[in-house]
Amino acid sequence: MQPHKMGIRVGAILGDSDLLAIQYGREKDSRTHEDEHVEPTPEKCSSDPELCSEASASCSALPAMRPDKIKPDITDDMVRNANLLATSKAQILTMPQFGLRDNLIKSELLKQEEKYTYIRNYRIFAGTYNVNGKSPKEDLKPWLNYDAEPPDIYCVGFQEIDLSKETFLFNDTPKEEEWFIAVSESLHPLSTYAKIKHVRLVGMMLLLYVRKEHAAYVTEVEVETVGTGIMGRMGNKGGVSIRFQFHNTTLCIVNSHLAAHTEECDRRNQDYKDICTRMRFIQSTLPLTSLSIMKHDTIIWLGDLNYRICHPDVEIIKKLIAQKDYAKLVKYDQLTKHMEESGVFQGFQEGNIHFQPTYKYDIGSDHWDTSEKCRVPAWCDRILWKGSNIVELEYRSHMALKISDHKPVSAIFQAGIKVVNQELYRKTYENIVRQLDRMENDSIPSVSLSKTEFHFENVKFMQLQVQTLTVANTGLVPCQFEFITKLNELSYCKQWFSATPNKGILTEGERVEIELEVYVNKLTARSLNMGEDLIEDILILHLQRGKDYFLAICGNYLPSCFGSSLQALCHMKEPIREAKPERIQELERMAEADTPFDSSPNDEPLDIPKEIWMLVDHLHRNASLQGDLFQQPGLKSEFEEIRDCLDTGIPDFLPGSNHSITEALLLFLDALPEPVIPSNLYKNCLESSCSYTLSEQVVSKLPQCHKNVFNYLMAFLRELLKNAVCNNLDVPTLASIFGALLLRPPPDATIQCDVIENKKAAQAFISHFLLLKDG
Repeated sequence: MQPHKMGIRVGAILGDSDLLAIQYGREKDSRTHEDEHVEPTPEKCSSDPELCSEASASCSALPAMRPDKIKPDITDDMVRNANLLATSKAQILTMPQFGLRDNLIKSELLKQEEKYTYIRNYRIFAGTYNVNGKSPKEDLKPWLNYDAEPPDIYCVGFQEIDLSKETFLFNDTPKEEEWFIAVSESLHPLSTYAKIKHVRLVGMMLLLYVRKEHAAYVTEVEVETVGTGIMGRMGNKGGVSIRFQFHNTTLCIVNSHLAAHTEECDRRNQDYKDICTRMRFIQSTLPLTSLSIMKHDTIIWLGDLNYRICHPDVEIIKKLIAQKDYAKLVKYDQLTKHMEESGVFQGFQEGNIHFQPTYKYDIGSDHWDTSEKCRVPAWCDRILWKGSNIVELEYRSHMALKISDHKPVSAIFQAGIKVVNQELYRKTYENIVRQLDRMENDSIPSVSLSKTEFHFENVKFMQLQVQTLTVANTGLVPCQFEFITKLNELSYCKQWFSATPNKGILTEGERVEIELEVYVNKLTARSLNMGEDLIEDILILHLQRGKDYFLAICGNYLPSCFGSSLQALCHMKEPIREAKPERIQELERMAEADTPFDSSPNDEPLDIPKEIWMLVDHLHRNASLQGDLFQQPGLKSEFEEIRDCLDTGIPDFLPGSNHSITEALLLFLDALPEPVIPSNLYKNCLESSCSYTLSEQVVSKLPQCHKNVFNYLMAFLRELLKNAVCNNLDVPTLASIFGALLLRPPPDATIQCDVIENKKAAQAFISHFLLLKDG
């Protein structure tokens, strides 16, 4: 097959572009391109406006054009103008989407890139600053403009840009634009920069700038966010990330804010692992359909990691700081210890620390914390990196900035970036095409599978099980595989299952390990409890131009109170694991059909589910004075113990910390198939949220067990508020958290209103019952 028959022309360096060369070209002086214009690349908006300020760039097809003509239309005022809105974007290039043959060529090009690329060094500035909710009232140049030589790339991360309840509850803040403008005005004056992307989740924000002349070589830009706060969703802790390709090198920048407090090392470690697991960048082209953080050439991880200096005597720590004996002090640093012992940040490096701890200072000074808490000094703010072609040149703090109780930190890296030699690229491309032509005429693809039957035993609610399938290319040609949908089905698998990757390319002799995951959440638990679904499925692994392979998935699900209805649980006095499956299924069908339950005088239903009573009773007796209740997450391992206790009745007391039990209560309410306030009353709740009397009228319409649960929860929350001085709770926080859990729109509803306004109305509705009056 000849190249032109594929719709791809193999052109000379300055002729028409070929498959991948459209994104490459020699960098020229930006002055020669200031008058050139390229139409903006369309960007795909996020479906969830709460998660990020800007959505990932979509991959749209580009026409063939001269490589040196692909330049974004960037003007000097893009970052220098203080009136620039934070949502403005620098234009970026995207990769076209390809068919089978083109994917094979792309895969081979990636594997042979050493033949047509060379290393060119660029300077990267990485900075992190926890600003403690303050506005940028001081000059940032001592931090961002510290070096004589301007960097090629700026990666600037913030934490706690806004500590207000409004931001925590609704992820909306005017300070986002304030800090964006402050950064843009403080970049190095010897160069002009284009903002490529920014992303924010609650108080975490990450900005990416490149020098104007480099902007055309930044492609495949995507952002992602992961909240690791309570229920794994709240964004007061977690991470935000920007990934991109610069020339032929992929980079991922992560800004994270991990769990606080000296004793919460396990929680910090879990936050890190959650971010690594859940941070996935969706790819529209093969060979990978999604990218994790670790699937990049270069990774820079910065932020308030919150690891502390662990020593019983604060005076000894301060003495070592005064002596600048940081080599001895770092031996007590939790991050250093856990990187060696606990498997966190494996493969990452950190430069030698030659600066004093960056936390905690009296605001406006360089004095250590003199508050009542008298925090022990710590290196909370860190910058780490991972990659083979990157060297750290500088690592320092910036004591001149004093608006926060943290000091900013920065690092300068020299990164070796793979740049394309167009002539060598053309030759490599043509050789690959010729080889493919020969192989396609000689053979058809075939693979071998490590096994075709997979059994997942005792699957539990929100407890991941993973098995591995190895697929090896045993044919004489590259092959493309993909799990395909069965007849009359929308997806290749059931909702509780996933395969990663679910498609890809294997060259001759290559193999890939595919992770087969079973995970039951609130969306799938009820159908499994009811017996409407089983842990059974057949997967079809399809080879392009080859045969189909069939995989059998089977297993068993252990019923759980999580995902069960309130009505069914009120009629189950025994733990759900002791109930017969037929009994569970009958109760759930009656609840779903909203039919009356037949109860004998000796079998009267419970007023509220025993599981809710156990959770609330424990918290009422043990956690009324607990600080940060409903705001700090628990541990996964403890949640699993709590779930098993509720489902089996063993042990007869709830294990785990107060925070883990609190999170279990919230997850229980979130997993209810019908919320405490049924979905058909959602609109009524929003409309009555302006009046306590009207809100009471809505509650009076609830089914009896729903009404009992609602009143029980409200009474419990009012008791907690009596100890607000100790537990740091307030009406807006509780009303927002429980408003989102107790009120949910119908699944098929299209509420014609702003999402934030709906949240505020739900918050107002719950507030009436916490105050027992109009808010």
